[in-house]
Amino acid sequence: MRKKLSGLSAKLIASVLLLSVLLCGAISYMGYREFTRVLEAEYNRSAYEIAETARTYIDADKLGHYLETGEVDEEYLEIQAMLDKLVVSTDSYLIYVVKLTDDYSTSTYIYDSVHPDTGFSRYELGYTAQDMDPAYRDEVAGIMTTGERSAVYFYSYSAASGAHTTAGIAVEDSAGNIVALLCVEKAMTALDEARRTYVFNVLGITLAAVAAFLAVYIVFLRRQVVSPILTITREAQRFAEDNVAQLEILDRIKKRDEIGVLARVIGKMETDIVRYVDNLTAVTAEKERIGAELNVATQIQADMLPRIFPPFPERSEFDIYATMTPAREVGGDFYDFFLVDDDHLAVIIADVSGKGVPAALFMVIAKTLIKNHAQAGMEPAQVFETVNNQLCENNEAGMFVTAFLGVLDIRTGRFTYVNAGHNTPLVSLGGGGYDWLKSRRGFVLAGMEDMHYKQQDITLAPGDSLFLYTDGVTEALNGENELYSEARLLAFFNQGGLSEKPLAEQLRLLHADIAAFASGAEQADDITMLLLHINETTGRDENG
Repeated sequence: MRKKLSGLSAKLIASVLLLSVLLCGAISYMGYREFTRVLEAEYNRSAYEIAETARTYIDADKLGHYLETGEVDEEYLEIQAMLDKLVVSTDSYLIYVVKLTDDYSTSTYIYDSVHPDTGFSRYELGYTAQDMDPAYRDEVAGIMTTGERSAVYFYSYSAASGAHTTAGIAVEDSAGNIVALLCVEKAMTALDEARRTYVFNVLGITLAAVAAFLAVYIVFLRRQVVSPILTITREAQRFAEDNVAQLEILDRIKKRDEIGVLARVIGKMETDIVRYVDNLTAVTAEKERIGAELNVATQIQADMLPRIFPPFPERSEFDIYATMTPAREVGGDFYDFFLVDDDHLAVIIADVSGKGVPAALFMVIAKTLIKNHAQAGMEPAQVFETVNNQLCENNEAGMFVTAFLGVLDIRTGRFTYVNAGHNTPLVSLGGGGYDWLKSRRGFVLAGMEDMHYKQQDITLAPGDSLFLYTDGVTEALNGENELYSEARLLAFFNQGGLSEKPLAEQLRLLHADIAAFASGAEQADDITMLLLHINETTGRDENG
């Protein structure tokens, strides 16, 4: 009888133990699958958010041009650089934009950004590969025909790099046509470790409790283990479906063991994810709004500067060309040139203190005032004295302007100029090399009321040239914090054969020389340049 009881007890214990193990295994498996699904979905959602951000960088209207010509421009390189920064900052594996063949089997790469830690090489513009996974070809076809996201998550796994998820979205041009596919591949680095941690915590604790307190554990099994885990699982599933945190459900789990920790961790995860999504949504919306406004401001500022060259095709006495490259979307530098009357040409270059929108607004005021007074026929010095007092009014921000104004008498070549604290121009006289124009630098505009400015004059003959610029040229920095400097600028203009090239080509070469010197260093200041060349003078004096 004792043996039967012992045998029955052993069988009961073995049966309960087996049932407990099976039950714990089932519960753990459910939680494991749901936990994995939530993590995978979160990785995939994160990849889609990165893809949406990357899509805002792309100018879809120019993708076809890049593929047809195989040539890249400055905008292409800027976008590529932005994607390279994005792939690193978001710890993504790959970000690429491809054009697909009609059967969606072959990809032609337009942009390709690769995380440096992957060991992969970037595919250059125009690279073609048959790398589309046949298992996802129908889903890709749906994306490219409807423009909607796929309902299927794209996952891949390799022993070398682990698990990955890929987000693919359509890229539309301004006409609404789908022209390319943008993909973000993100490594699910925490997936395996999180799953192992989950399994070890749940199974280890549960099995240890079953072994140590089998009798008590059987009684309280559902209340102490199964119910909390099911609560966590259901909450994780519910959160995965609607992304709305309901912490009161997890707060019911008051346990201080690993199950309670898991509940609090998931509750915190829900709160953090909701906060992250809300913040990311707000930041993205604000970024898009600011970006749109800055694009409009950039266009408005660009439209304020003369951009049609030659500006006076009917005038053969002179040639003029100018450029302005802002350090940000908008800048404080400006140039201007206009005919005061049939016989006088005014040229202006100026630099407002600061950068960005405040400098751009002050630039508009300064440019308008200088032009209005110059067109009224005032002498250059009188123009600056009047404008200086007007800019000083209500200048609570303490901004100021360095400026150079010159008026050329087209008949005689007499050039009258005034300098308000601006960089000294370069001048080439008599067919010789360039040298610094003798210029007395007065006080900056808007710095102090009732300032007096001394104007000077020089006679320019046919073949003479004048170069005006802002300090963004000479103060451009390279990676070693070295300045481009006035010496390099003077040496550039005195190199052989430069003066024989068109003015636009001379300024393009100078800009390229500055970029080569900077070696990829960020542009810290606006770069503005104006080049004037005298072709002929009429020889008439003011009396005809």
